[in-house]
Amino acid sequence: MNVLTGYIVREILKGSLISLLLLLTLFNLFTFSDELSDLGKGGYGLKQIFYYLALTSPTVFYELMPASALLGSLFILGAMGNNHELIAMRAAGLSVFAIIRATLLAGVVLVAISILVGELIAPDAQKEAQLLKATIDGKKVILNDLYGLWLREDKRFINVRQIEDNGNLVDISIYDIDDTQHLYQTTHAEQAIFLGNQQWRLVNIKQSLISIEKMQSITRDELPLKSAIAPDLLQLAVVNPNNLSILDLAKYVDFLKDNHQKSQQFELALWGRVVNPLVTFIMLLVSAPFVIGIKRGISVGGRMLIGVVIGMGFNIIDKIVGHLGLIYDFNPPLIAFMPSLIMLGLATYAIRRVQ
Repeated sequence: MNVLTGYIVREILKGSLISLLLLLTLFNLFTFSDELSDLGKGGYGLKQIFYYLALTSPTVFYELMPASALLGSLFILGAMGNNHELIAMRAAGLSVFAIIRATLLAGVVLVAISILVGELIAPDAQKEAQLLKATIDGKKVILNDLYGLWLREDKRFINVRQIEDNGNLVDISIYDIDDTQHLYQTTHAEQAIFLGNQQWRLVNIKQSLISIEKMQSITRDELPLKSAIAPDLLQLAVVNPNNLSILDLAKYVDFLKDNHQKSQQFELALWGRVVNPLVTFIMLLVSAPFVIGIKRGISVGGRMLIGVVIGMGFNIIDKIVGHLGLIYDFNPPLIAFMPSLIMLGLATYAIRRVQ
């Protein structure tokens, strides 16, 4: 890496991280304003609000990285253009391709930081943040859905109304069907305690055995239950799929497919995580032709406006394509990659025009 390349890399990293810090602060201010509406509810004070902001910040950090890379590179390369530094570099023998390569080298560092935060820190912090909000009134997660959480395992349907902080379940209903798709047994338990190795213990049970001839009711104190549904899997089902790591998403997608359930939403989130590093590189590629190809003298505000328009436009298109994919059951990898590939094609075309 020569001196000029190293200089471009350092400056873009500096600009991108400053942009990221400013955007993160702005988003946290909005979140803080929203959380103030819950101040005082169930012991939810300022300390808890700031802790909640700290827990959600890694996820916001990860999501803002592509936009920050775009804004930072537009600002830094634009300043270099206005200060005639790019002209001096090109006069010294640095080609347009070399400038773009230096920009992408900075992207490698940004992507590495993004993956580290997004995969190792953000998922656990986001789960903890959700538990913090959910346990304000007690140490248990009460599911927001009116009918609780529904899970299917082979020929068994399980309804869970609440999940305790330690992973145990409360107010569980289990419905078993036979090979002819007829309900033959229902089980309701006040609590389910996880024993490990796919073993649960149901407590205070009421069972109903259903047949054509009669219906029989049974009451039991305890009953063992073997199920592949573990507490960590239940926590995955409760958390927003967009906040899960690639490993957790892959695990839950496999579970849904094994039990013949719709997994498109989680597959789309999975491929969205895979494509996120590519989006950062594309945003950096987009910035180069807009700076090199636009005449000097454009203000910082003008360049920032360009970045905001491009970033918001891409985000809107990406979400529209994602929702259409879910509605019409399109291929999740195709839906996840399509907006990025279109933007990559436009950026490549613009770079060729500049060269």
